[in-house]
Amino acid sequence: MTTHPPRWLTVPALLTIAGVFAYPLLRAAWLSLQALNLNTQLQPVFIGWANYQRLWGDSRFWGDLFNTSVFTITSVSLELVLGLAIALLLHQPSRWRGPLRTIALLPWVLPTAVMALGWAWIFNDPYGVWNDWLQQLGWIAAPINWLGNPGWAWLTLVAADVWKTTPFVAILLLAGRQAIPEDLYEAHRLEGATAWQSFWQITLPLLRPQLAIALLFRSAQAFGLFDLVKVMTGGGPANSTETLALYAYTTALRYLDFGYGATLAIVTAAILAAGLGLIWSLGRSRSTLS
Repeated sequence: MTTHPPRWLTVPALLTIAGVFAYPLLRAAWLSLQALNLNTQLQPVFIGWANYQRLWGDSRFWGDLFNTSVFTITSVSLELVLGLAIALLLHQPSRWRGPLRTIALLPWVLPTAVMALGWAWIFNDPYGVWNDWLQQLGWIAAPINWLGNPGWAWLTLVAADVWKTTPFVAILLLAGRQAIPEDLYEAHRLEGATAWQSFWQITLPLLRPQLAIALLFRSAQAFGLFDLVKVMTGGGPANSTETLALYAYTTALRYLDFGYGATLAIVTAAILAAGLGLIWSLGRSRSTLS
């Protein structure tokens, strides 16, 4: 007979979650209904839904939403593909497998701010090593202002984020791959299946739970991107690389418009929750159909 632990044992964890997540969220929701800025002498004045009406007509918000969405889709897609490839390579028997797995995890261990500062120097216009390599190879005649051009700046952010977070996806998928019995592959080979067929018919379907977890975690992290953009581009040039998180931070802590900054945070969290819920529901429906 299976016994279950008393439910009251979960109370400390629930209280911790409430203190860490629920209170700040409720506080931000309350602030979003107030005018709290320099015009009110930093005193809250209830204005109802006025901040949300302002947000609806805020072109900067919609531009940042587009920037954040494109960045999330691009970076997460690349990380899933590269992470899966790296996981399969690290699973192969090799005398160097242990050290290679350790090295592959190093980018994920580095603090994002430190990593971003390093990438900013790599793509620096006159002194960056990337321009120096390209010039030595004869691929460019003059240094490219990578962080000063909107298009190139976005590419550098994606490159830095993919380099930083692909190891997380790779390790997660590697753990899933190691849980797949090798007997399945042996039986598949005896039936005449190729390695490519085994990948599509065994590896990929059985890695679906790990892929779903990686997709959810990385989508949430990428959509809330802040520190990487803050250090590398500061949202420039001309706000072309600004994300929703950076916009909310700038509004609240630079312009001291705490009411509208809270509104931006609440709407960003709602959009993220809706997106993650959609991904989760699509994953569950596909699993049910299969």
